[in-house]
Amino acid sequence: MNKEEMLDDDFLIEMTDDKGNVFYYVEEMIIPVDGENFALLVEVKDEEHEEGCDCGCCEDDDVIIAKIVVNADGEEEYVEPTDEEFEKVQEAYERLLDEEA
Repeated sequence: MNKEEMLDDDFLIEMTDDKGNVFYYVEEMIIPVDGENFALLVEVKDEEHEEGCDCGCCEDDDVIIAKIVVNADGEEEYVEPTDEEFEKVQEAYERLLDEEA
């Protein structure tokens, strides 16, 4: 499935950094911690930059953790977690990986 198809199906999450660069992510999993939900988001790369390209952009997947909050309109938003929340989510994720192994 390409990026446009994912956008049509609302699978992609669009994020903009402080420099105005736009990035697209897919929600890989939800990690509940202390009664709140956090999303593990994996960046979707452009199709022309697939494994094996020489540009160096695809060496590592860009993965971020975002806190899921409900905004004033009742819609879910992804926000940056605090350092303490990030550490707790990271620990919970590592426990999940250990359980799967």
